[in-house]
Amino acid sequence: MFLRRIARPLMAKVKETTGIVGLDVVPNAREVLISLYTKTLKEIQTVPEDEGYRKAVESFTRHRLKVCEEEPDWEIIEKRLGCEWNPWGVDDDYECEVIENDAPVPKHIPLHRPGPLPEEFYKTMEAIASEPVNEPVITDGGDSKSTKQDAA
Repeated sequence: MFLRRIARPLMAKVKETTGIVGLDVVPNAREVLISLYTKTLKEIQTVPEDEGYRKAVESFTRHRLKVCEEEPDWEIIEKRLGCEWNPWGVDDDYECEVIENDAPVPKHIPLHRPGPLPEEFYKTMEAIASEPVNEPVITDGGDSKSTKQDAA
Protein backbone atom coordinates (compact mmCIF):
# COMPACT_ATOMS: atom_id res chain seq x y z
CA MET A 1 0.00 0.00 0.00
CA PHE A 2 2.85 2.37 0.81
CA LEU A 3 4.45 1.60 -2.55
CA ARG A 4 1.23 2.40 -4.42
CA ARG A 5 0.90 5.79 -2.74
CA ILE A 6 4.49 6.68 -3.56
CA ALA A 7 4.71 5.15 -7.04
CA ARG A 8 1.34 6.31 -8.40
CA PRO A 9 2.37 9.97 -8.88
CA LEU A 10 5.67 8.83 -10.38
CA MET A 11 3.82 6.68 -12.91
CA ALA A 12 1.72 9.63 -14.11
CA LYS A 13 2.00 10.56 -17.75
CA VAL A 14 5.01 12.75 -18.37
CA LYS A 15 5.58 14.49 -21.66
CA GLU A 16 8.93 13.39 -23.06
CA THR A 17 9.37 15.61 -26.12
CA THR A 18 7.91 18.71 -27.72
CA GLY A 19 8.50 17.43 -31.23
CA ILE A 20 10.63 20.49 -31.96
CA VAL A 21 14.41 20.07 -32.00
CA GLY A 22 16.14 22.10 -29.29
CA LEU A 23 12.93 22.96 -27.41
CA ASP A 24 12.83 21.22 -24.06
CA VAL A 25 9.69 20.09 -22.29
CA VAL A 26 8.51 22.39 -19.49
CA PRO A 27 7.53 20.15 -16.56
CA ASN A 28 5.03 22.66 -15.10
CA ALA A 29 3.72 23.88 -18.46
CA ARG A 30 0.14 24.34 -17.26
CA GLU A 31 1.15 26.79 -14.53
CA VAL A 32 3.51 28.61 -16.88
CA LEU A 33 0.74 28.96 -19.50
CA ILE A 34 -1.74 30.26 -16.94
CA SER A 35 0.73 32.92 -15.77
CA LEU A 36 1.64 33.91 -19.36
CA TYR A 37 -2.01 34.17 -20.44
CA THR A 38 -2.81 36.26 -17.34
CA LYS A 39 0.16 38.52 -18.06
CA THR A 40 -0.92 38.86 -21.71
CA LEU A 41 -4.42 39.92 -20.65
CA LYS A 42 -2.92 42.57 -18.35
CA GLU A 43 -0.51 43.88 -21.00
CA ILE A 44 -3.15 44.10 -23.75
CA GLN A 45 -5.10 46.59 -21.60
CA THR A 46 -2.72 49.31 -22.86
CA VAL A 47 -4.07 48.93 -26.40
CA PRO A 48 -7.24 50.99 -27.10
CA GLU A 49 -10.47 49.02 -26.59
CA ASP A 50 -11.83 49.61 -30.10
CA GLU A 51 -8.77 48.10 -31.81
CA GLY A 52 -9.40 44.82 -33.61
CA TYR A 53 -6.01 43.51 -32.53
CA ARG A 54 -6.90 43.89 -28.85
CA LYS A 55 -10.26 42.18 -29.33
CA ALA A 56 -8.66 39.23 -31.14
CA VAL A 57 -5.86 38.81 -28.58
CA GLU A 58 -8.25 39.05 -25.64
CA SER A 59 -10.65 36.57 -27.23
CA PHE A 60 -8.23 33.73 -27.91
CA THR A 61 -6.18 34.38 -24.77
CA ARG A 62 -9.28 34.18 -22.56
CA HIS A 63 -10.30 30.96 -24.30
CA ARG A 64 -6.86 29.39 -23.79
CA LEU A 65 -6.69 30.56 -20.17
CA LYS A 66 -10.12 29.04 -19.51
CA VAL A 67 -9.02 25.69 -21.00
CA CYS A 68 -5.83 25.67 -18.91
CA GLU A 69 -7.74 26.43 -15.73
CA GLU A 70 -10.40 23.77 -16.42
CA GLU A 71 -8.14 20.88 -17.39
CA PRO A 72 -5.37 19.47 -15.17
CA ASP A 73 -3.96 17.07 -17.81
CA TRP A 74 -1.51 18.41 -20.41
CA GLU A 75 -2.75 15.98 -23.08
CA ILE A 76 -6.32 17.26 -22.81
CA ILE A 77 -5.11 20.87 -22.85
CA GLU A 78 -3.11 20.25 -26.02
CA LYS A 79 -6.03 18.47 -27.65
CA ARG A 80 -8.55 21.21 -26.79
CA LEU A 81 -6.22 24.00 -27.89
CA GLY A 82 -5.24 22.21 -31.09
CA CYS A 83 -1.51 22.14 -30.37
CA GLU A 84 -0.71 19.24 -32.67
CA TRP A 85 2.21 20.17 -34.86
CA ASN A 86 1.82 18.59 -38.27
CA PRO A 87 3.92 20.54 -40.77
CA TRP A 88 3.50 18.05 -43.63
CA GLY A 89 -0.20 17.52 -43.14
CA VAL A 90 -2.24 18.57 -46.14
CA ASP A 91 -6.02 18.51 -46.19
CA ASP A 92 -7.56 15.91 -48.48
CA ASP A 93 -9.56 18.53 -50.34
CA TYR A 94 -6.56 20.83 -50.95
CA GLU A 95 -6.14 21.70 -54.62
CA CYS A 96 -3.07 23.33 -56.10
CA GLU A 97 -3.53 25.38 -59.25
CA VAL A 98 -1.09 24.39 -61.98
CA ILE A 99 -0.16 26.96 -64.62
CA GLU A 100 1.32 25.52 -67.81
CA ASN A 101 4.28 27.31 -69.40
CA ASP A 102 2.27 28.37 -72.45
CA ALA A 103 -0.79 29.42 -70.46
CA PRO A 104 -1.41 33.17 -70.26
CA VAL A 105 -0.41 34.72 -66.96
CA PRO A 106 -3.35 36.27 -65.08
CA LYS A 107 -3.39 40.07 -65.14
CA HIS A 108 -3.12 40.40 -61.35
CA ILE A 109 0.29 38.67 -61.37
CA PRO A 110 3.18 40.98 -62.29
CA LEU A 111 5.31 39.81 -65.20
CA HIS A 112 9.05 39.60 -64.79
CA ARG A 113 10.91 39.99 -68.05
CA PRO A 114 14.67 39.87 -67.54
CA GLY A 115 16.66 42.40 -69.50
CA PRO A 116 19.37 41.54 -72.03
CA LEU A 117 22.58 40.04 -70.70
CA PRO A 118 25.77 42.15 -70.91
CA GLU A 119 28.14 41.52 -73.82
CA GLU A 120 30.94 40.36 -71.50
CA PHE A 121 28.74 37.44 -70.42
CA TYR A 122 28.68 36.13 -74.00
CA LYS A 123 32.45 36.66 -74.36
CA THR A 124 33.08 34.70 -71.16
CA MET A 125 30.85 31.86 -72.36
CA GLU A 126 32.67 31.71 -75.72
CA ALA A 127 36.05 31.68 -73.96
CA ILE A 128 34.97 28.82 -71.71
CA ALA A 129 33.59 26.84 -74.64
CA SER A 130 36.72 27.31 -76.79
CA GLU A 131 39.29 26.40 -74.10
CA PRO A 132 40.61 22.84 -74.26
CA VAL A 133 39.58 20.77 -71.29
CA ASN A 134 42.43 19.26 -69.28
CA GLU A 135 40.91 16.11 -67.90
CA PRO A 136 42.94 14.22 -65.29
CA VAL A 137 44.20 10.76 -66.20
CA ILE A 138 43.54 7.94 -63.79
CA THR A 139 46.84 6.42 -62.77
CA ASP A 140 47.89 3.52 -60.57
CA GLY A 141 47.95 5.71 -57.44
CA GLY A 142 51.17 7.66 -57.98
CA ASP A 143 51.41 11.34 -57.16
CA SER A 144 51.79 12.40 -60.79
CA LYS A 145 49.28 15.02 -61.84
CA SER A 146 49.40 14.30 -65.52
CA THR A 147 46.58 14.99 -67.93
CA LYS A 148 45.46 13.36 -71.14
CA GLN A 149 47.38 15.97 -73.09
CA ASP A 150 50.58 15.11 -71.19
CA ALA A 151 50.07 11.41 -71.88
CA ALA A 152 49.65 11.96 -75.62
